[in-house]
Order: sequence, then C-alpha cells, then structure tokens
Amino acid sequence: MTTTHTLETADFAIVYDVHGPLPTADGRPPLVMVGLPMDATGFTTLTSYLPDRTVVTYDPRGIGRSTRKDGRVDNLPEVHAADLHALIEALGTGPVEMFASSGGAIVSLALVTAYPDDVSTLVAHEPPLISVVPDAAAVERARAGYRDAYEAKGFGAGMAGFIAMTSWQGELTDDYFAQPPADPAMFGLPSEDDGSRDDPLLSDRSWAVSSYRPDIAALTATPTRIVIAVGEESRNTFTGRAPVAAAELLGQEATVFPSHHGGFAGDEFGYPGQPEAFARKLREVLETTE
Repeated sequence: MTTTHTLETADFAIVYDVHGPLPTADGRPPLVMVGLPMDATGFTTLTSYLPDRTVVTYDPRGIGRSTRKDGRVDNLPEVHAADLHALIEALGTGPVEMFASSGGAIVSLALVTAYPDDVSTLVAHEPPLISVVPDAAAVERARAGYRDAYEAKGFGAGMAGFIAMTSWQGELTDDYFAQPPADPAMFGLPSEDDGSRDDPLLSDRSWAVSSYRPDIAALTATPTRIVIAVGEESRNTFTGRAPVAAAELLGQEATVFPSHHGGFAGDEFGYPGQPEAFARKLREVLETTE
C-alpha cells in the first residue's frame, strides 16, 4: 500500500510517498530515504526489498514532482534539511530512522546537526564531502572541470567528466589532470548538445552540497546514532574516500555495504548495484543496537 501526499508551505510543495501503514504495523519508526539530486524513484528497488517496513520517500524541493517558490535554483544543505524537518513533523511519528545517500547523506548530516531529535538512527551512505579529503583542492578543480565541460558542450560532455572523476582510483594527481577530456561515447552518453544547462549535478547549483563542512562537534554530541557507510567497490574513489575520512573524524570506521555508489539501485539508472544484498546489510545495520 503506497499513498502519495503533498506538503505545501510558502516556500515549497514537497511530494512524498508512504509505502506501508502509518502508524507503522510493528511500532518501529518509519524509514525515511533521502537522496539529492536524486528523487524518490531512485529508491524504488531498495524499497521493494523491505516489504515489512514502512518506508517514506520524497522528491526534494525543485526536483521531480516537488516545486519551489523561493525563486532560487541552488541547493543548500541547510535548506533541504529544514524541508526534511518539516516532512518528519508532518509524519507525526516522532524520531524516524533514515537511510540517505550521496548528496542526500550530506543533507541528513545537516539535519541531525540542526534538529538532533528528528532521527534515531542515520545511515549516511557515501556523502561526497570534499572538505574532509586530503586532496580537497584537486577535487574542487576536477568539479570545476566537469562543470566547465557541461557549460561548453552539454550533458554528455559534463557527465563523462563526472564519471571520469568519480571513477578515478586514489587521490586526484597530476596524472588525472593530464588526461584528455572524457569522451561521452566511451560511456554510452550522447555527444549532441540539447542546449539545457540546468542539471543540478553537472552545473554549480549543488556546489554548496559537496562543499558542506560538517560540524563534527555537533555530530559527535547528537543523540542520533550515525553510521557512515561506504560501498565495497568504491572505497578508493572520491565517493568512497570521503565517507571513510568523515567516519574517522567521528571516531568510527565506515561500515562497508555491498556494491558501488548507487549500490542500492536496480536498473533505475542503467547502472544497477546489488539491491537485495544492500537491503540485507541495511536491515542488519538498522537492527543493530550499540
């Protein structure tokens, strides 16, 4: 049973889906899944492997079915965190459990920093925090590189640059920057330019997300149980190195999950992970008490 709802304020209209009953059948808190710039569709397969849980998915403001009325196009973690807080209040269940991935994991860290009573357990999967890796300046340079490729030649060129950066093994060195521009055809991407420049991943609209500096003292003090997760296949790439470094700052080791950065997904994006194994690991982590 899935029901769709809209939470509307003066700033946004957020569409969210509740998969299962509320109040929950077993008395456990609902499991809220958070992505950015991904919308709720990215969690379709993972949700299907958790049929006994009430799962809440949503489209962040300005993405998918959700709209924004604030006249802005940028993505600020603190703004999205406040939106999540409003959504959790609307659910009316008290603290929730949360699985958040990529930019959504950064938003979730901002959420538990600002609203420490909203989440009982947070599994933050591969937050791409540039500020915590030793080669932060090089990562920022690479980010500007694929943004520039996108601005100059469109989606295919920008996404090829993004894939090249996020698949590079180890720190970004001079060898990385000496490479020729990534060829979209190598990744099955279109070479033609459709003229659009509003992609939230490839433009600089989400730079505030990847540039977010976590408040380690606040995160350490929060009553929320925080589990930083990393994919077993991505541990030596930027998206894996960042969560490992963040976990160290929080005095923990990153918890290893199956597959890669999108390891929870089926074929939603044409790059399937291991969603069944991922769901088993997520269930294990959520059911573990410390």
